[in-house]
Amino acid sequence: MTKSNESTPPHTVRGALGHLVGFIAISTVAGVLVAASVTPAVAVSGMAATNVINTFENLPSYLAIDQLSQKSNIYAKQSDGTPVLLASFYDQNRVDVRWGAMSQFAKDAAVAGEDPRFYEHGGIDLQGTVRAVLRTATGSAIQGGSSITQQYVKNVLVQRCEVLDDANAIADCYRAATETTADRKLKEMRLAIGLEKVYSKNEILAHYLNITGFGGTVYGIEAAANYYYNSTAAALTLPQAASLVAIVNNPGKFRLDTPTSATNGAANGYADNTSRRNYILDEMLRHGKITQGDHDAAIATPVEPTITEPSTGCKTAGANAFFCDYVTKQLLHDPAFGADEDTRLLTFRRGGYNVYTTLDLDVQNAAVATLAANVPTTYPGWDVGAVVTSVQVGTGRVLAMAQNKTFSQDPDVQSTGASSTGINYNTDYQDGGSHGFQPGSTYKVFTLAQWLTDGHALSERVNSRRTSNWGTFSDSCLGPQTYPGWNPKNDSSGETGAHYSALESTIDSINTGFIGMAKELDLCGIRKRAEAFDVHRADGNPLLQSAATVIGTNEVAPLTMAAAFAGIANDGTTCTPVAIDSVTDANGADVPISPSVCALSVSPAVAAGMTYAMHRVMTGGTAWQSYRDTTPRVPMIGKTGTTDGNKDTWMSGASSKVATVVGVVSVTGSANQRNVYFDSGQAATARHRIWPDVMSVANAKYGGDDFAEASTDTLYGTPVSVPDVRGQSAARATAALSLLGSRS
Repeated sequence: MTKSNESTPPHTVRGALGHLVGFIAISTVAGVLVAASVTPAVAVSGMAATNVINTFENLPSYLAIDQLSQKSNIYAKQSDGTPVLLASFYDQNRVDVRWGAMSQFAKDAAVAGEDPRFYEHGGIDLQGTVRAVLRTATGSAIQGGSSITQQYVKNVLVQRCEVLDDANAIADCYRAATETTADRKLKEMRLAIGLEKVYSKNEILAHYLNITGFGGTVYGIEAAANYYYNSTAAALTLPQAASLVAIVNNPGKFRLDTPTSATNGAANGYADNTSRRNYILDEMLRHGKITQGDHDAAIATPVEPTITEPSTGCKTAGANAFFCDYVTKQLLHDPAFGADEDTRLLTFRRGGYNVYTTLDLDVQNAAVATLAANVPTTYPGWDVGAVVTSVQVGTGRVLAMAQNKTFSQDPDVQSTGASSTGINYNTDYQDGGSHGFQPGSTYKVFTLAQWLTDGHALSERVNSRRTSNWGTFSDSCLGPQTYPGWNPKNDSSGETGAHYSALESTIDSINTGFIGMAKELDLCGIRKRAEAFDVHRADGNPLLQSAATVIGTNEVAPLTMAAAFAGIANDGTTCTPVAIDSVTDANGADVPISPSVCALSVSPAVAAGMTYAMHRVMTGGTAWQSYRDTTPRVPMIGKTGTTDGNKDTWMSGASSKVATVVGVVSVTGSANQRNVYFDSGQAATARHRIWPDVMSVANAKYGGDDFAEASTDTLYGTPVSVPDVRGQSAARATAALSLLGSRS
């Protein structure tokens, strides 16, 4: 029971008399009720006694044992399946443990210190109640006369207040559960007696040790052992157990985490707690729970807490904190935890859930290490960001999520510099992320997907000459579109060909080649094809569609692109990202969670054509450096991306097992990455130092299979007959052969 830590006010004669009359009345009631409940055959005479019994019988006698508020935990798993705690969340730091997981010292200390006749009475300790009356009436410090069962009843009623949302309702609930009135005490007694008829003494004592407060947000003997002594309830020594039980009597006075306290601090050997602890040890000896030798040894042991701060919030997850934060957002979006986000948050913080995530610590550790080695947290004059996201092909499981910042949601910490942030650059805005980044040329793969879907071949050539007059683009959603004066250039000054093929444009990431491809497609169709890969803007707005978006101007989250590339590698079937493998509740039962949803984005034949072209990007195109430096090397696909002014640079790719997106970005402002050099090398090529480090670990662990072979039609188009130009004029023959050449 949590008793007041306020000093006892002076007792006036009238006040003492009032306490005496009130407590004598309660004592009389208690005596009658105990007699009636324990020995109902005893005749009870007199109108007053009869009225007391009638009133008592009309009170509720059943107290439902609600689930206690417990902390929830988020775990990753090591390669051998061993869970690794990332973070815990709680309103009350409590870990519910069973009877067998509690030290016998703790059980005996609780009984000796709080209710020595616990195993003898039927829920109400009449002798203790009378003693409390006398001590209170004579002006001594207020002495609690409640049995352990009564204390437990009171704590259950208080716990019900904790789960309310309305402040007024909470205040009313606390008042009803704790006010010093005869009515409340009578109800508490009735419920205590009823409780003892349903539960065994051991069950009640175990419930009591799990529910009671130990100071601050620490509740229950297991959390108290963890926090104050870096131990467990089962492993508590005799002096530790007595010291913890001492706190229960008055948490404000006897808690052990205020080392500067003048009366209960490190300098005075935690004098207040020591005094109460020694009283409990004396009582344990007096009631035969310990030997004289054990007692003396415990008395001689100084109170020396080992305060161990519990993991609370994602900041304790260190380099994995951004992934941890993403997991919490997924829980808030999952209807399995409640009807709305507020309900889900309360459910998670109080429900005692264990959340086992998809994070692969091998891949994650590689991502964290290579980011630290290749991109600084800050750079003079440039708000630099860097990200790594890896997704398992075919499942959507997020294997890695890292960035070059320290996670903090504390505004004071964030104000100290750009090295800390609470924004997850890998995810959508609604998932704690930014408003997204332009993916640059990595977005071209969706135009390639539509190109092949519409029946065009990789070898087919288009008008790729740079121009400020591209003419009119088809758009079945918005109508025909023109862009006067729009004159995008290619990355290399040598890319000036007039008719690049789709394959050449993909291998060398030629902007004008893809714009020429889009000119022969439907801009709305390209947008819808991207959406078929579950691509969406990070800010939640609809994808934009224009000729410019073909080369990657929509702001998209890196995780979205990783899932899309995993879809390409998965024969054209994209699976939505998931960060949670399983969840169990406080009782160890599985909790249903929302699964990844997989859908066909392109046909397997189209996917085979895409992987053929994107593999060529790796072996002889713009991503060759990432391919060259990956060991072991399995079949891999990829696409690079660079935004205007070299502001953001990307390397996105996949094996048949794992897809990884790496980006070095300008969080705010911009910098030409080709003019910036980190300790590890040029900023613009950092992506090619990071991606191989991550994928080397992924390949070694998951392997990789060959991608499906592209069909001849996909590569070269449907065979056509060569027109017979014999006997025709030179002009007509040239026109016919030119038409054939445009399809080659």
